[in-house]
Amino acid sequence: MPVSYAKPYKGIGMEGAIASWYARNTQRDLAEFRSLAARLSKEISPGSRILEVAPGPGYLSIELAKRGQYEVTGLDISKSFVEIARKNAAGESVCVDFRRGNASAMPFEDNAFDFVVCRAAFKNFTQPLEAINEMFRVLKPGGRAIIIDLRRDAPRKVIGSYVDQLGLGWLDSVFTKLTLQLLTRRAHTIDDFQKMATDSRFGRCEITKTPMGLEVVVHKLPYLRPLEVAF
Repeated sequence: MPVSYAKPYKGIGMEGAIASWYARNTQRDLAEFRSLAARLSKEISPGSRILEVAPGPGYLSIELAKRGQYEVTGLDISKSFVEIARKNAAGESVCVDFRRGNASAMPFEDNAFDFVVCRAAFKNFTQPLEAINEMFRVLKPGGRAIIIDLRRDAPRKVIGSYVDQLGLGWLDSVFTKLTLQLLTRRAHTIDDFQKMATDSRFGRCEITKTPMGLEVVVHKLPYLRPLEVAF
């Protein structure tokens, strides 16, 4: 019997005031977004089409658009986040195509992107296996995707240190720590990702453990050419 990875959504509804609060507080971590964009841009060829799944306020997509000759698209299920991300991109004078859509049923053609990234959102997907399979579908042969997220056993001390360095006010700091601790309960383990990758169209994955989370990389292998037969 096939394994079902579907789960109900129990996270915070990222619309309206909540989305604005999240955007305001995560903006304090722009240094991390810039560092990640710099690292990824070294691995992405100029001219590539990049998709960020669940970009939220769009900070990573915007930083990627600043760093290379890329065509960057962001897909988020939150109407508020799409509006915020578009305003942020306009404010930075960069072109990013932010649009609304579901990660498990993406509104894109097959083989549309060279690179897919999903940061800090995968744990909230109600259909994670479908989302991974959609990443496979929209990737070009030879493309890859990276999922960066919390891990279920992330230490509270590490979470606390991360939030403290953001320089939030007392109330925002307490609420952010509590939110992250609650989100770890929805986060996936290494075994979860290995099983999902095996069951997905990718078939396998590479996983790196970080102090708070996991980085999961999957590759869409190029199409194999038919064997030439000599007569």
